[in-house]
Amino acid sequence: MTRKDIFRHELIGEEIEVVDSKNKSNLGIHGKIIDETKETIKIRQDNGTEVVLMKKIITFKLVKTGKVILGEQIAGRPEDRLKK
Repeated sequence: MTRKDIFRHELIGEEIEVVDSKNKSNLGIHGKIIDETKETIKIRQDNGTEVVLMKKIITFKLVKTGKVILGEQIAGRPEDRLKK
């Protein structure tokens, strides 16, 4: 998956891990993306807890591919990103 593909890729259902964040309490959050809005992604962790993260302040890794994504690169409506 190239950088350009990230913008066109559906993230819901992807398993991620937060590797950097301006809010250090977000570091290490791991789980599956269950929802995405313009500014946030919602993660369901392994223990069933749901966490909402602000895209602009996190960097996360796709567990399946190891690709690291800056949240600010995907900020915006997901449907607009998929159309590009």
